[in-house]
Amino acid sequence: MSIFKEMLKSGETLFRDTIVLDYDFQPKILKFRENEQARFAVAIRPLFQNHSGKNLFVYGAPGIGKTTACKNVIRELEEETDDIYAIYVNCWKFNTTFKVFNKICEELGFRFIQNKKTSELFALIKEKLNKTAAVFIFDEIDKLEDTDFLYTILEDIYRKTIILLTNYRDTYSEMDERIRSRLSPEFLHFREYKESEVKGILEERRKYAFVQNCWNEEAFDELVLKCTQTMDLRIGLYLMKEAGNIAEEKANKKITVEHVARAIQKVDEFYIKPKEALPAELLQILDLIKSKPASKIGDVYNEFCDRGSEMSYKSFQRRIVKLEQGKYIQTQKKTTEKGNTTILHYNTVKKLSEF
Repeated sequence: MSIFKEMLKSGETLFRDTIVLDYDFQPKILKFRENEQARFAVAIRPLFQNHSGKNLFVYGAPGIGKTTACKNVIRELEEETDDIYAIYVNCWKFNTTFKVFNKICEELGFRFIQNKKTSELFALIKEKLNKTAAVFIFDEIDKLEDTDFLYTILEDIYRKTIILLTNYRDTYSEMDERIRSRLSPEFLHFREYKESEVKGILEERRKYAFVQNCWNEEAFDELVLKCTQTMDLRIGLYLMKEAGNIAEEKANKKITVEHVARAIQKVDEFYIKPKEALPAELLQILDLIKSKPASKIGDVYNEFCDRGSEMSYKSFQRRIVKLEQGKYIQTQKKTTEKGNTTILHYNTVKKLSEF
């Protein structure tokens, strides 16, 4: 067989639709999250009977479908009725009460609000929403600098369901007691996907993203295994797209194990979010770790406190876990003469931009 038959011709591509590989893409059916989506629907259902809905606190590891499942339910809600507003706010981008109210006003269609104060923004929201009902979804709530807006909404908006999403269960215990007592949420834990479920989801995306039969199955299985190890579907989608691009660069008609292996090499060079967007507290801890390479966690904690910060050691340890999960740092368990300790390393590898 001629080697040229295995090469892409000018204008040929392995991709049918790369949008399907974007993590923000909303599939009509979200596989293996039927139970979780049903919990969203049950929480919202009382709004249809002119009652206030239930509140949900949703938590689970990054990249396992929390946001996508929630948005799917919202899409179905909007198709079902025009009488209930669905408002989604990403608290990474809108992390203060003023920014949150500004975003809600935009979602409700208000214009010319640039010069309004926080109280004026909420007055607009209250007037409009208390004539109807609303579902509020606040995503990545662990990135908030203040939560005053939650107290205000809980007190002054009549018919609503509030859904809070986060990667961390302990975010709830760190919230103001006044908010927790009024919120009284049901807790919804998103379990991690099984390997067979990861494969099913990625196969579904592959079917629409790539031309038929362009994937070597052994290569695809390697990709699924890596995605399962990281427990983050974003990694799987990134690898599929990157492996396809590598194959195209070589003008290959098949995506092989070699292409996937090269794509996997890039995974550890990837940040999900830029560090500049971290909350000030986490940035301060990260800068301390950077300035003191290979320091013990206890030493970093002591210096953090010496600089005027008040935080328990247990809370500090949780912040370290968040930085490690975000791939900003690496931790190393070490045994010394005084016992076991954790060594903190700032991650200096150059990172890829968001995909």
